This record gives sequence, C-alpha cells and structure tokens, in this order.
Amino acid sequence: MRLLLVEDNVALADELLADLGRQGYAVDWLADGRDALVQGATEPYDLVVLDLGLPGMPGLDVLRRWRADGLATPVLILTARGSWAERIDGLKAGADDYLSKPFHPEELALRIQALLRRAHGVANQSELKAAGLALDEARQCVRRGDEEIALSGAEFRLLRYFMLHPGQILSKTQLTEHLYDGESERESNVIEVHVNHLRRKLGRGVIETRRGQGYRYAGDAEQGG
Repeated sequence: MRLLLVEDNVALADELLADLGRQGYAVDWLADGRDALVQGATEPYDLVVLDLGLPGMPGLDVLRRWRADGLATPVLILTARGSWAERIDGLKAGADDYLSKPFHPEELALRIQALLRRAHGVANQSELKAAGLALDEARQCVRRGDEEIALSGAEFRLLRYFMLHPGQILSKTQLTEHLYDGESERESNVIEVHVNHLRRKLGRGVIETRRGQGYRYAGDAEQGG
C-alpha cells in the first residue's frame, strides 16, 4: 500500500517514514501544502497522512480542494491542534480520521489499518482474511489453518494488496504503483518474481494469471474474525 505523508516537521517525518516502512508501506513524503495538493491528486495513493500547519497552503485548504475535486482517497489528519472545534473542522472538510500529537506510533498504525480496510469494505479485525488465508499484519506472516508461513517484506506487501482486493484483476502497473514509492527503482519483472514466490509458498491456485490483464487473487474477503 502506497501512502503520502505530508508533514513539515523533519524529525517527526523521519520517524514516521521509518515506522511506516517497517510496517510494509511505501511512503512518499512532502512538507509543503502546495506540493501536496498537486501530488495527492495525481499519484495513486491508498491513504494520506496530512498535517494541518503546513507552509505554502494549510492542510485544511488542501483537503477541501481535494474533496471538491472529487478525490476520495482516505485522509488521516495528524496535527498538534487538539481542540474539538478544529477536529470538527477537519471532519467537515472531508477527513476520515483525526489523530492529535503527541501520539503513540502503534495507534497511528492501527488507525491506518482500519482506514485502509474500511476503504476496501473489509471488517476491522486483527487479521486480514481471504481465500482461506489469514494475514497477520503486525507479525507480517500468513496462516492457513494451523500452518504458519513466513513471508519476506516484498511478499508481505504484495499479498496484503491482493487480499484487500480479492477477486479483482490487478495489472502489473497498478501493483507497481501501489507497492513502491516515487523514488524506488521499478524493474519490469519484479511483480512477476514476487508472485511466483508467493505461489511456491501458498499454492499456484491462490493467484491466477489473466493473460494481457494481470493477476487475480482467488476468493472473497471474509468478514469478522
């Protein structure tokens, strides 16, 4: 999943980039509201973490412009402003969630997970479940029944994206755009390589190849858990 972090506090941004990277997210970072307005509307982000007190353009104005232009990407506001009136202003502007500084990194991680699952119609649960597999995002491993299967970081990121889009045909371009940040080298066959790794571990039937279209993860997402 590819996230946009808009935060002008460099020390905090560095900390969040490290934390979110360890959680398997590809993250682009911007510190200016005007830059965020453009990039957030043109790049295929799964979620935006948006500070309010930004140079260039305030975060609320950025959010209002995105929503007025029809951008539906989930937005979590992250700010030092903690009054109830400012929270209401953020929600009225179209924010999906609101977290005040200081905060615990685990709370941010859980809120991001909840927003991403909600955006894909998946119940909020401790594990993501689809097609007979249970993905533990905290431990970055997958289970089939009582069998626990280890995953590399790249395999975990790819499988999580598949499991959030069960039954959908996903092109290589779409997968690449959502699994790598804007600075990453994107080799043409990297998705194919990781798909083959997952098939060896999980079985060939879990991920179907659609010639000329891309890949399809079998099954439907399971609710509850």
